[in-house]
Amino acid sequence: MKLITKRVALPPQHADDIAEVGAPVGTSRSTTLRPPYTGTTLSYDPQAPAACESCHGTHFDGDGYCVGCGQLGQQQDRFDAVLGPVCLVTDRGIAHARNEDAVGAAVLDGDRPGVPAAVVIAVCDGVSTSEDPQAASGAAARAGVDAALTALGAGESAEQSVMAGLAAAAQAVRAVGTPDGRSPSCTYVSAVVRYDEFGAARITVANVGDSRAYWLQLDSGGSRRLTLDDSLAQALVETGVMSEENAMDAPHAHVLTRWLGADGENPPWGSDCVRHWDATEPGVLLLCTDGLWNYLPDAEGLARIATGPAPLSAARALADYALLAGGKDNITVALVPVPVREPQGETQ
Repeated sequence: MKLITKRVALPPQHADDIAEVGAPVGTSRSTTLRPPYTGTTLSYDPQAPAACESCHGTHFDGDGYCVGCGQLGQQQDRFDAVLGPVCLVTDRGIAHARNEDAVGAAVLDGDRPGVPAAVVIAVCDGVSTSEDPQAASGAAARAGVDAALTALGAGESAEQSVMAGLAAAAQAVRAVGTPDGRSPSCTYVSAVVRYDEFGAARITVANVGDSRAYWLQLDSGGSRRLTLDDSLAQALVETGVMSEENAMDAPHAHVLTRWLGADGENPPWGSDCVRHWDATEPGVLLLCTDGLWNYLPDAEGLARIATGPAPLSAARALADYALLAGGKDNITVALVPVPVREPQGETQ
């Protein structure tokens, strides 16, 4: 089920009032936007089932049962959406019984038509070995986007805003835990993209775990991974024990060394979790879970698919690539073309 929240432009005297549309009963989400920051947010929450097949209701209790007729809701296998320049796709994959990934995005309106002031994205992957990992990823994505949005609205820098989102996501996931030891966990990667008047962008990313951010360019050799994994494989590479290729083939390569969860470090991030990239040439920002990059980790390989003329089609093609390669994990893709290209809503 997709949760769509419209944040409506309001006069300055009502800047603390946010109109929310489409939030199910039992959820409480709000963000204070200070003028001139207005915009729209959208998120996929893996805990929220699709509309009830019996009565078509959209309100469900904490166990996923429709509050209207009592029928257990069913989660859709794929969710995709376009929010301004952001294209989002998340897929259950073939092997998993449910989608434990979550994704959220927000677009802040700018002064120039068609060019936003900023974009905020958070992508989270529930750790399947923890209890109720979808609770962790959903809480992290929502809290991360909202907190980064609030920080930007308060005039904070991109780095301060992305870290505010990370801190809020970590706290939200810890709050999901219980005194008896229940500790849902997830990875987290987020980005704040700030645009100048020409549509060029500075990208600031932060991550915990092994969900990744890439900068992708076609035929220029400029494609690269922007984040470093918090994983055993990355530790083997950094200590010089193995090459990256050999480390990814090693046993337990995907074992995480950092994650968001009540049983993780506090704070859970390292000193190098934030990185910047100035997009001086056209390209695409990609945020994804390991359900994609495990099958195609090479930035140049990703660029051949992601830099097509139709961003939503490219996002779908990346998810389809992972499905055809095995689809053993949930797959989440968030694409942002830079500079902004229109139209974004392709259906081919």
